[in-house]
Amino acid sequence: MEETKIDLAEFKSEGSDLMKELTSYLKEKTRADVESTTDGIVVKGEEATVSRTYLRVLLRKFLHKNDLKEYYRVIGGKENTLVLKGRKVEEEE
Repeated sequence: MEETKIDLAEFKSEGSDLMKELTSYLKEKTRADVESTTDGIVVKGEEATVSRTYLRVLLRKFLHKNDLKEYYRVIGGKENTLVLKGRKVEEEE
């Protein structure tokens, strides 16, 4: 059984509703055990359904669907960890 952690420390500022929506979105798409923790999400399931690459694609789709792609990006963290990191936004003059 594969376990992948998604670090959402910077994503918390968007609100708990969006985190709950992300959790349910991942449950629906992967059909795996998805647990919400204080600073992230843990996805447990078979290797084919929860590969890091597939989770990265799902996170990108979720960001795009909620118009957050301009503000956040998905990067790889330590082993079996993905991080939702805030983008540096340049202010227009």
